Amino acid sequence: MRESRLGRFVVALRELLGRLPVTSWLIGGEEAAVSHTLRQGLLAALLIMVGSWGVGWLPITPDSLLATSPLLLPLRTTTGGVVTCTVLLVLGTLLLVRSWLRLSRRVGGWTAEATATVRTAVWMWSAPLLLTLPIISRDVYSYLAQGRVLQSGMNPYETGVSELPGWFMEGADGVWAQSPSPYGPLFLLIARGIWVLSGGVPEIGILCFRLLSLAGVLLMVRVIPRLARAMGSQPAWALWLCLLNPLSLLVLLPAAHNDAPMLGLVLLGLWWCLRRRRLAAVVVLTAAVAIKPIAVVVLPFAMLLTLDRTDSYALRLREWLVAGAVAVLLLLAAGQALGVGLGWVTAALTAGSAITQAAPVGLLGGAVGWVVAEAGGPEADVVASAVHLGFRVLSVLLVAVMLLRPRLGNPVLWAGYAVALVVACSSIIQPWYLLWVLPLVAVVHVHRGRLLMLVTLVLTGVVLVSLVGQLSVAQWIDTATVQSIAVLVALAYLAFLVLIDPGTGEHFDLSRPAQRWNLAEGWTSVRAPTIRRRSWSRRELVPDTMPDTVPDLGSSSGTGAGADAGTARGSPADGPRDPADRPRPADRPSPEDPR
Repeated sequence: MRESRLGRFVVALRELLGRLPVTSWLIGGEEAAVSHTLRQGLLAALLIMVGSWGVGWLPITPDSLLATSPLLLPLRTTTGGVVTCTVLLVLGTLLLVRSWLRLSRRVGGWTAEATATVRTAVWMWSAPLLLTLPIISRDVYSYLAQGRVLQSGMNPYETGVSELPGWFMEGADGVWAQSPSPYGPLFLLIARGIWVLSGGVPEIGILCFRLLSLAGVLLMVRVIPRLARAMGSQPAWALWLCLLNPLSLLVLLPAAHNDAPMLGLVLLGLWWCLRRRRLAAVVVLTAAVAIKPIAVVVLPFAMLLTLDRTDSYALRLREWLVAGAVAVLLLLAAGQALGVGLGWVTAALTAGSAITQAAPVGLLGGAVGWVVAEAGGPEADVVASAVHLGFRVLSVLLVAVMLLRPRLGNPVLWAGYAVALVVACSSIIQPWYLLWVLPLVAVVHVHRGRLLMLVTLVLTGVVLVSLVGQLSVAQWIDTATVQSIAVLVALAYLAFLVLIDPGTGEHFDLSRPAQRWNLAEGWTSVRAPTIRRRSWSRRELVPDTMPDTVPDLGSSSGTGAGADAGTARGSPADGPRDPADRPRPADRPSPEDPR
């Protein structure tokens, strides 16, 4: 707790509000009670819901059910209504951040009871978000428009939504209006079905896409704990990091992004690979690729989970050839259903090339193109495209090097590294790309210290930046003024969370080293990774978590059995609040450890 005058004032104010009838339900009760934090998270979601009604994205098409709603018009068309909703949206988002951080310290450790609590928080905080207008991103309207393009007999990989009459009034983002679809054929078939089902009514279409996202979240809630148990991480920690963080909550449900079903299928495919259900795993992983092509990066790593050991190149090649053949046949069938064969792959990979390439690689390509053009060389766009293509090829080569390492690490973790590498080499990076990596890391390790603080700040920062940049404000209201108010409120509350709030200030303690925990390794420094002496095998899985896991892990594996191993290697029972600042020598794997 921060020992300062402001910190003591906050504690005294909380105690006062806890005794008042109006605020006792929210503030009252024991400060360390989990229910206290759950209620605050629910309030945050409700504030976000109401705030979105004034500044969330709403189409102006005559088919809209809410465009002329007497309830929403005062919130969207008056300066007072827009400013009020903006403040509610920002305050709700940061209260959600506060509740997320506080919950990690209120559950009493990453135990089985904590897993149930985190699940409760996911559903409790998500329910109001299903009733919001789209925030953070309005891509869901582009989903509907691309479904309409397909239904109209046009090829979404050749035709942008700008070819549709009235496309702008239906809410699609003009930035992507002339860009081919970056999504797989399965998702476009789903989008066409939703367009037909909705009859062109955007609110019905959004509801359908949210139900699709909800199904993806449900899959993640079911599968993430199982993967975490098998890999030696903590289920409650993995759920807390992957699904309760504000970026996940606001992107997967209010924005109804297709990342949710893609991630749900990827994680289910990983689980079925562990269960050695090869065909089912390949089918769901291919379905994920047919929603968002980035999932193809995970497929070859996932297939290694079916092997008893990964030190044989012949066994690796066998799994990749079989899985690749099945995946190509399925994707070809999906492409045929759209009438484009496998031509959608090239189109999806080059989608977005017409917009500003805002990622580091995109900026580098633009800079190189400008320099070459000024020197009398080819046009800047041609050179920039060549640079971007070069980085794509480089990412493919580096992923191949990862896959062919003689001593490959945990395939799930290395899949996360590969996805992060591909994203880093992309010319466009969106904030929600971070969500692709988090589950693949969290199911293998628990993290704490400066690294966790950095991830927290990044998640909070990208949410706030995206939120402020995507406020839907009427033309007759000064957008810059509204955004300035949002920034001031956000900075003030963020400073409160980091510097003053006794419930969250400890989380931002810079003196704590970055560490990670796994049942097999205990707490280890992120700066001193274990030198792997042999390639990953199923013997590294936690006993009794898989039906066909090798039962005897042996003393050399360093895992022991169940809770005893956790005690021997150092337990993450207190999560990020564990009092030990540095791992004990016994917590570090010995140099002779064959891992």
